[in-house]
Parts: sequence; structure tokens; C-alpha cells
Amino acid sequence: MSALPMRPFLLADTPRLQDLFAQSIEELTRDEYDEDQRLAWITRATDAEAFAKRLRANVTILVEQDGEILGFASLAGNKEIDMLYVHPYAVGQGVGSALVAAMEKLAAARGTETLLVDASDTAHDFFSRRGYADVRRNTIPIDNVWVSNTTMTKPLAKPASAGRSH
Repeated sequence: MSALPMRPFLLADTPRLQDLFAQSIEELTRDEYDEDQRLAWITRATDAEAFAKRLRANVTILVEQDGEILGFASLAGNKEIDMLYVHPYAVGQGVGSALVAAMEKLAAARGTETLLVDASDTAHDFFSRRGYADVRRNTIPIDNVWVSNTTMTKPLAKPASAGRSH
């Protein structure tokens, strides 16, 4: 498979990312979260302005192929994967892996030694397979509904020092 086309988030992408966020949660997390939990989680993106502000405050990249956004990821403070969402029809095509690899490379290039993610129960095994280790379980209240996830970390390889010959 050829490299997936990535580009930075643009404000005009907000409605499509809101849709992708909601579809990803609704369709991919059914085995781990009940309907109330999924609906509460989805409400975190219903305010377009607040969602766009969160995406813009971070480094957000997306995979877009043939005009369709297949997934997006967001890096907060150069040290945390704040969001990683893949469209249900694009699962298993390497979109999530490509986005995480891009986030890791970006964070390492900016001097981050350890990358953090609060992984949903749905994404836990995905991150485990990529070298992330459990740190703690979390239970987060969203609109009077409790949603659990796991904080995971991964040490990043230091980028080659500048000035050395290749």
C-alpha cells in the first residue's frame, strides 16, 4: 500500500471531523461502552467552535484520500496524543498506524522523550501493539456519565543529532 496522504487540519474541515468523530465512537466502541457513554462522549464535539478551537490549539493532521477524510490525530503540547479517530469504513487500512507514527515522529523531533495517550478501551490493544504501556486507569465524568480509559506511555527514540554526517 502506498503512503497515505496526510495534511494539516484546516478550519473548514471542522464539520467533517465532527461527523467522523461521532461515527467512529458510535460504530467502533459498541463492545466496550454502552449507549449513554457513547452519546456523552460524542457530545464533546457537538459545539463546532469549541471542537475547532481544540483542534487548532493542538497539531492536528488528517488522512484524506479521494476527497474523503479517513482519520485524524491531534498532538497536544508536543507530548500527548489528544485525539485519534478513524472512520469506521477505513479501519484496518493502516490509517490509525500512519497517524500515530506521524505523531510520534513529530513529538520526537520536538524533543519529547515520552509520548502519552489516554486510550479508550476500544483503542487500548491498538496502542499496546505499538509499544505503549499502561500507567493508570481513569474514570472521567461527561455529563453525569462515567467513561473509562487508560493512560498509556511510550518512550520515543531520540532523533539523530544535528551536524553529524549521514
